[in-house]
Amino acid sequence: MYLIFLPIFASALVYFITKNNESFAKYIALGWFIVLFIISISWLKVLPDSGFLFLGNFLSVPQFGFELTLQIDALSVAMLILTAALLILVVFTSWNEKKQAAYFSLLILFSGPIFGVFMTTNVLWFFMFWELTLVPMLFLIGIWGAENRIYAAIKFFIYTHVFAMFMFVGFYLLYKQTGYWDFTLIKEVALATPALIWWLMFLGFAAKLPLFPFHTWLPDAHVQAPSSISVILAGILLKMGAYGLIRFTVELMPVTTLQFAKWMLFLGLATTLYAGFLAIYERHIKKMVAYSSISHMGLVVVAISTMTYDGLSAALYEMIGHALVISPLFLIAGWLHHKTHTWYMDEMGGIMKKAPYVSAIFILAGMAALGLPGTMGFVGELTIIISAVKAYGWWVAVIALAGMISAGYIIWAIRRSIHGEMSPIVAKADFSMSLAEKFALGVYAILIVYFGVNPQPIFDIANKAFSFFGGM
Repeated sequence: MYLIFLPIFASALVYFITKNNESFAKYIALGWFIVLFIISISWLKVLPDSGFLFLGNFLSVPQFGFELTLQIDALSVAMLILTAALLILVVFTSWNEKKQAAYFSLLILFSGPIFGVFMTTNVLWFFMFWELTLVPMLFLIGIWGAENRIYAAIKFFIYTHVFAMFMFVGFYLLYKQTGYWDFTLIKEVALATPALIWWLMFLGFAAKLPLFPFHTWLPDAHVQAPSSISVILAGILLKMGAYGLIRFTVELMPVTTLQFAKWMLFLGLATTLYAGFLAIYERHIKKMVAYSSISHMGLVVVAISTMTYDGLSAALYEMIGHALVISPLFLIAGWLHHKTHTWYMDEMGGIMKKAPYVSAIFILAGMAALGLPGTMGFVGELTIIISAVKAYGWWVAVIALAGMISAGYIIWAIRRSIHGEMSPIVAKADFSMSLAEKFALGVYAILIVYFGVNPQPIFDIANKAFSFFGGM
């Protein structure tokens, strides 16, 4: 429980302790996130082969019939490890951020409820932690963002909060019809209105992913957010939606999910293709990456819709792969804007000649995004296509168009911004980069290739996570 509530209450203390020595805040944040990472890794060794590891019941309120139940399984631990790892890397890429005491205190605050989302099986506490993650993100975008940051922060907050209300109504109906708040107890009881509950929860998760047509908040949030916060948006917050789909539709209501699986398939395909075409259209480098992110989350939903062990394993792999691939693209897009003072790729050009290290990692991450063999993108897209074809037939191979579309916007982006004739803007720009930023980008590059060549560690976790589908 201290992993959740300690950072929530200690974040204010960190701010007041470090406001006169702001650089100390990042070391506290880095230390805390390393602790979270080590603990998350250690849980892998003690997880049962299937089911949940019980961590305890806390804060019981008998008159309302609920308590904070903490239980984790392999799916939870995969998300916890990913979250802690990305937060560590976010510290390095934010090493020289302004107003460090407030910035890193908010990151510490964020770590509490996001861990709560992935650790609790109580749907009411899940909802409360889900909503609490919005608070630090609102300020991180609204204070450290670009010129239209207030508009983007408020749109992000209102949009995701309103759709979360649908999810809350679904959770309340679960309680009314079963008498339980705990997920593991609810799934043992027959529901009176499963279709209504399913759609209410689905809307909340779909907006978070986000699926078309609920995606409009994300490009604004990404463009206005600092690049390191875009990493949290794409790498962690979007995964909350996918995690919720797996946990509360597939696992809790498998029969109803099968009934509506083709709706999920349709929305996933529409998201993948529509966002991909928008990415091709974009001149704005960060908005292009944002649409690419949405497109790849559509692939995750296609995989989940198969309702098979293969599909869910592919979805989990793609969730992790997407986080590791899209993060350096966002970071480099923001860094290029900071150096050149333009967002538009056709105003760049020749960056490879002045910043070969950054250019090489941008190309690697871009190749992974389009599915180049030897990278995480290839494994994720291939396993999703195979599982979708097995579940729905050969016509679903149309999803392979996503790779072709990705090739279009990625190669075009590389041609316009990285290669080509050096533009006057690039010629006069200073492309120096801090050692901390270089380290973080290098880690992303190593992980993209390592798990692309050796995906088995992630699939081993998936084997435990989805053993209820017969994968063991």
